[in-house]
Formats: sequence, structure tokens, C-alpha cells
Amino acid sequence: MTASIDDILKENSGKTERLAHLVKEVLEILGENPGREGLAKTPERVAKSLLELTEGYATDIDSLINRAVFQENYNEMVVVKDIRFYSLCEHHLLPFFGTAHVAYIPKGKIIGLSKIPKIVQVFAKRLQVQERMTQQIATVLEQKLSPLGVAVAIEARHLCMEMRGAKSHDSPTVTSAMLGAFHDNHRTREEFLAFIGR
Repeated sequence: MTASIDDILKENSGKTERLAHLVKEVLEILGENPGREGLAKTPERVAKSLLELTEGYATDIDSLINRAVFQENYNEMVVVKDIRFYSLCEHHLLPFFGTAHVAYIPKGKIIGLSKIPKIVQVFAKRLQVQERMTQQIATVLEQKLSPLGVAVAIEARHLCMEMRGAKSHDSPTVTSAMLGAFHDNHRTREEFLAFIGR
């Protein structure tokens, strides 16, 4: 059963209020005055921001794809590269961001090209680790298309590593998921890596 717009707005309003209350408490614990001019509206802003940055939890992949899978007799590599994304790491709730490159080799079915960046965004807009996000994108395409192979490569900077802890700057993290032909065939994998300039 699909929730009505009124139900969704009411649910988000309740979540915003609860999160804002908690953010106000955090500010107090940090020694700040949440009532001062610059911070008066910060709890609500942070609450709305967190809900927006994690809206991927509420997205249904089947609804997102929405019949955009088509029968097509094409069996060469399809690559969508340089998909920008922003996510929050689940360990520190600090941003990580970068680019995703996605490829698949159809086996009788193709997907509308705009759906691939949208699938990337669904998984980016959750509390994440880059390794899992990479695998999730590949797995969804494999399940929905049953292609000959799927490849996903992600390169990202992690502020949890740059701003704190190791304080390691200019050290992007690269992850990949290679399924089917991309895993089994070295030449296919090399072709994908050449396409994305790696």
C-alpha cells in the first residue's frame, strides 16, 4: 500500500522535529548556545539536511526503474562514466564524494541510460561504506538485467580520513565490483578500465 502525500509530509515533519531536538542537545553538549542568533535555526536545518542526504532509504528500486528496461538485441559494452555523487560514511557521518563509473554488457535487455546515475544516487543517499555501495550498484544491475557482465568502479575522497584521524590528504580510495564477463575475462575488464581512463 502506497502512503499518501499527507502521510509522507506528516512523517517527515515528525522526523524533522525529533532530529532537530537531538541536534540542539548535541550543540549544548559541545558547549554552544543553541539559542544564539547564528545557531537558532541550525537544529532544524541540520535535521532537514540529514533527511535529504539519506533519502535513498525511502526509494524503491523497482519504482525508480519504472519499466525502463527494454528488449534490445545489443551485446556490446555500455559505459556511463563520471557520475558525481555525495554520501555520508556510516562510521563518522562525515561526507565522502567522488565519481562512479558503471558498465554492463547486455544480453537481450538494456536499461534507460538516465536510470544508471539514479541508481548510483539511491545508494549514495544512505549511510555508507564505499565498498558496499560499489557492490550494491553492481548487484542491482545484475539482478534487473541479467547481463553478460557488470562493472562498477568508484573513486572517492573521504573527509573522515582527511579532516580527522590519519589526516591523509589527496589520497582517494578506489573500489571496484566486477561481475560476469568483467570478472572472468581479462580483456573485457581491460577494455572497461581503458574506457574510464584508468
